[in-house]
Amino acid sequence: MSRKQRIKVDYMARVEGEAALDVTVENGEITELSLRVFEPPRFFQGFLVGRKYEEVPEITSRICGICPVSHQLTAVAAIEDALGITPSYQTVRLRKLLALSQWIQSHTLHIYMLALPDFMGYESVMEMAHDHRETVEKALALKRLGNDLTAAVGGREVHPVTVVPAGFTRLPDPDLLSDLRERLEEAREFAADTVRLGAGISYPEFERPCEHVALRAEDEYAVLTGRLVSSHGLDVAPWEYRNHIREEHVPYSNSLYSYIRGRGTFMVGPLARVNLNFDQLSDAAREAARESGINFPSQNPYHNLVARAVELLHAIDECIEIIDGYEPFTQDRRYQVRAGKGYAITEAPRGTLYHAYAINEDGIVEEADIVTPTAHNVANMEQDLREFVPRVLDLDPEEATLQCETVIRNYDPCFSCSAHFLKFNVRRQDPEGRGPGAK
Repeated sequence: MSRKQRIKVDYMARVEGEAALDVTVENGEITELSLRVFEPPRFFQGFLVGRKYEEVPEITSRICGICPVSHQLTAVAAIEDALGITPSYQTVRLRKLLALSQWIQSHTLHIYMLALPDFMGYESVMEMAHDHRETVEKALALKRLGNDLTAAVGGREVHPVTVVPAGFTRLPDPDLLSDLRERLEEAREFAADTVRLGAGISYPEFERPCEHVALRAEDEYAVLTGRLVSSHGLDVAPWEYRNHIREEHVPYSNSLYSYIRGRGTFMVGPLARVNLNFDQLSDAAREAARESGINFPSQNPYHNLVARAVELLHAIDECIEIIDGYEPFTQDRRYQVRAGKGYAITEAPRGTLYHAYAINEDGIVEEADIVTPTAHNVANMEQDLREFVPRVLDLDPEEATLQCETVIRNYDPCFSCSAHFLKFNVRRQDPEGRGPGAK
């Protein structure tokens, strides 16, 4: 007689988006698994069509309240590509400072507010603060520092307003950046402590080899520019993206699933970036990674937390370097509007982000194509769950719930923004359907 088990997560509560998990296991084998994202479609690609090109960066920054900088910078880079604009070196460096400010606040948020409570045995960061108040306060201060740096360059903390084609509407005050530099220098030791803290966690021994994908630049840790490369030999320019990455609509989800043509699922995000660009980390970040005891490249998705901490230290180091080299500069924002297609790939905190636009001679958007980090990762999350779920079927339901949460939360997906989001039910029934606990 076959033995059937059902794991059904009807609703993931308090998350950035709405999703559910359905798993059926028969005789120890998964016969059905679906990570259903039922967040209603938001139609950004559709309502960008017909808008003026200069509206695109501001509109797309509304896609995400945590990653508005990434969408804005990727959108403006794609628009510039379509219009034949080459931003100045100073502009590119200042934009990277803006992008890294978002990495600081986002990485800190995920590590301390979302991930660490799971591994340290707390229900939430609020409970964790009872025993680790000083650490939590330092984490909040570091997140505030990231937000303040975003405001200094972008004009405000959320949905920045200064980024426009060919430059900025205004440049940051050098004195303000100098003050922020001092705070960044003070934060370096806490960032290094974060790597040590993450390295001290006992992670499950769960390795699932998969293709890792990220930007790779010639002479710096890639954030805003580079070629899209992978651990399996992918190496393409942004305009070639659609020749190699396809999307598939599955009947049970509103999220499109991404695959490399001719191969399969892949991972983007901090672990993929550290695996592929380890040699370009700052000296301190590279040394902290080596001292962590984790051998990069790693195939254990749980090591995303340590990779994120390593990137946090790197981001602080590079922000200091950019500020040290900053001087107000004269901008030349003259350009001609023309018809064209533009493409851009950047690295958001969660992973690789793609924007592409077709613009007509009047500067009107005729086509828009956007693929977010979570859309890149969701199919790979399913594959992780497919191999991980059999390990937890015999655990206490509450513990099994936590284990499945951490598998998903390792990716820091946009629908995974809460410490507790799975309602985890296991139903066992025989082929005659006699219900829970049937024997």
